[in-house]
Amino acid sequence: MPHKPKRPCSHPLCPHLTDGRFCGEHAKLDARRYERYRRDPGTNRRYGHTWRKVRKAFLNEHPFCVLCRSHGKLTEATVAHHIKAARGGGADDEANLMALCNSCHSALHGRQGERWRNQ
Repeated sequence: MPHKPKRPCSHPLCPHLTDGRFCGEHAKLDARRYERYRRDPGTNRRYGHTWRKVRKAFLNEHPFCVLCRSHGKLTEATVAHHIKAARGGGADDEANLMALCNSCHSALHGRQGERWRNQ
């Protein structure tokens, strides 16, 4: 199947071609800019170094998406989802986490209407 042609990096005056919005170098710069200026500071505190360690350990123990398995499919889990939201006081323990693939996680939040909620 043919792929889309590469496009120029969106960073001003960058000559590199990319499959996404930015080339590898400028994608890192854009991610850093987002973390610093656009992301909620409370979110940065909740999802720091400790959370990354908990998430990695949880996904190593639960490698498959819970929702896909309930439908008879085996899909690699890439997201550790809080059943009770961390911003609502949910803990980072195994009882409050659920292993999901990216598409199930997006669908779950889409059904709950959280993506476009005013914060």
